[in-house]
Amino acid sequence: MKFARIARKELEALDDSFLSGVFRRIEALADNPRPVGCRKIRGERSLWRIRVGDYRIIYSIDDAHKVIDISTIRHRSDAYR
Repeated sequence: MKFARIARKELEALDDSFLSGVFRRIEALADNPRPVGCRKIRGERSLWRIRVGDYRIIYSIDDAHKVIDISTIRHRSDAYR
């Protein structure tokens, strides 16, 4: 699992009440990169998203190398900009 620099900063800036839920969902991606409720982002070739409350975790999956790259962790109002 890899984190983009901006995703790491966004994770560090999260409130503690959201941090545990977000971190738990990220860890679960290692076992199942396409969990129930994940959605492919339209117009993007390989980006997926999962919901954690009002936050979105946007990531890509490289099945050949078995790598998940976390791109952003943002509030839903800012996630797709």
